[in-house]
Amino acid sequence: MIDYKVSYRYASSLIQMAEEKNILELIAVDIELLKNVLMENPKLRTMIENPILRPHLKYSILKEIFNSKVGKETMNFLRFVIEKNREDLLFDMFQKFTQLYNEKMNLIFVDVETAFEFDDEQKTHLKDRLEKYLNKEALFKYKINKDIVGGFIAKIGDTVYDASFSHQLELLKKQFLSGSMSLN
Repeated sequence: MIDYKVSYRYASSLIQMAEEKNILELIAVDIELLKNVLMENPKLRTMIENPILRPHLKYSILKEIFNSKVGKETMNFLRFVIEKNREDLLFDMFQKFTQLYNEKMNLIFVDVETAFEFDDEQKTHLKDRLEKYLNKEALFKYKINKDIVGGFIAKIGDTVYDASFSHQLELLKKQFLSGSMSLN
């Protein structure tokens, strides 16, 4: 719980600084790059989180890798985190920053599974309906799943909207078996 609070505090401070300097979008791009590099390179992440390595060595390595790819303020943030011996939470800070940034920008990510490829009209209709319902801008990632027969399943964070035919058939089956539905 303490790690969560620390990550949240650092991420919200970074957002606040970026807003004050009017560079929030630039910082968001930098953080996304850093987060992706750490996800794709577990050895680099392990090195950064290693308590045996000296902080100046960790920062030197990060500076060598990222100095030409991210802004000065992002590098300053990395140095500050390492100086405070919080580099073990760096990845968590990046994730929390992304979450706070998306909330601030009123963005939500939606994973959609469909039985077949949606055409542009279907995608637009789903986007319009979900954005109106959620009152947020939705960014979609589509995936084909033949097991759902038809319809779609939309996952937004921890919430699942199951509008698949297989789910609807399962609901009908349960109603018939419970005796709450008759064929009259």
